[in-house]
Amino acid sequence: RKHFRQLQSLLAEQAALNTAETAREQELDLLRHQISEIKSANLVAGEEEEIENRYKLASNSKRLIELASAIANKLSEADRSVLSQLAETQRLLRELEKIDSSIAQFSSAHAASVVELSEIARALSAYAEKLDLDPEQLAALEQRVSLFETLKRKYGSSIAEVIAFAERAAERAQKIEGRDIELERLAREIENVRAQMNRAGEALRKLRAKAAPKLSENIRHHLRDLGFRQSEFEAKLSSLDEPSRNGFDSMELLFSPNPGEPLKPLRAIASSGEISRLMLAIKSALAAQDAIPLLVFDEIDTNVGGEIAHAVGAKMRTLGQDHQVICITHLPQVAATASSHFVVTKDVTRGRTFSNLREVTGKTREEEIARMLGGKSESALKLAATLLKAWV
Repeated sequence: RKHFRQLQSLLAEQAALNTAETAREQELDLLRHQISEIKSANLVAGEEEEIENRYKLASNSKRLIELASAIANKLSEADRSVLSQLAETQRLLRELEKIDSSIAQFSSAHAASVVELSEIARALSAYAEKLDLDPEQLAALEQRVSLFETLKRKYGSSIAEVIAFAERAAERAQKIEGRDIELERLAREIENVRAQMNRAGEALRKLRAKAAPKLSENIRHHLRDLGFRQSEFEAKLSSLDEPSRNGFDSMELLFSPNPGEPLKPLRAIASSGEISRLMLAIKSALAAQDAIPLLVFDEIDTNVGGEIAHAVGAKMRTLGQDHQVICITHLPQVAATASSHFVVTKDVTRGRTFSNLREVTGKTREEEIARMLGGKSESALKLAATLLKAWV
């Protein structure tokens, strides 16, 4: 399967390269345009955030200058500015300190505050001068941000994705431009994988050819136990015209229930009851290899009784060791082999019919087996107990 999947992938890639020449040229033109558009933008990873921050400052520079200048003016330049008023309070504090030296700490703190506010005023004045509006710089930043948005609308939600798109487009363009070289490489790889697949397929075919007769005989053995004493069964292998994920062969199950009748496909001749017993025979033969966890058998007891019924129950009991087996049966011999026994009944309540499912155990199960045997007489109950005891 691995080789088959690999071959299919390579063939699909080869087919894509072999598309119409016009379509290839159109795709190549588009890729070249996309690559050129992105490349001409000279994008740098991480640039977008920096440019947007600079644009935000530049586009708001007028307001920033107004605010910074207003604060600096209030602090130091306006009539009755904060610093001029603090100078007056500083003078008063010094006079107070001459009278009461304990005021010195307040005077020092006041002086430090004046120094800090003076520094703030100078810093804001310098900040306002630095933000002097440059129309050309603002236009350049605005153009850059607009370019980012245009590229993101076309190629990705971020500049990083746009750059990644360009890289992928370049790889695709290179593949198209190097189509002949790529086709040669693919042809060699296809030939190599096909050879590996053929070797694996032939090996599998030999194993199947060896196993099919053994499987057929094993299933025939189980069929005889289940009442098909003179039946024939064959697992017939046929070569496929084309390999599949399962190999070079198909298998047809052929069955003949009666002597003198030719083998025919199972789907064409078996009744529902026969199908159930056939499936039981097949599942019994494949019990060790079958990975299906749940098996359901319906009408498996059609036209079956006595010894064969015991055989049916025994085989399902064996299957139940490795699988979950559900069987719908009317035969007490089959029901007695189950590890769990459920009874389905129908009840009419207020004019409506309801189906009920209940588990029976112990004495109740003995009574149910007896009922299936034909009644709840003492002999039927004893036989039911005997049937159950054989499997407990």
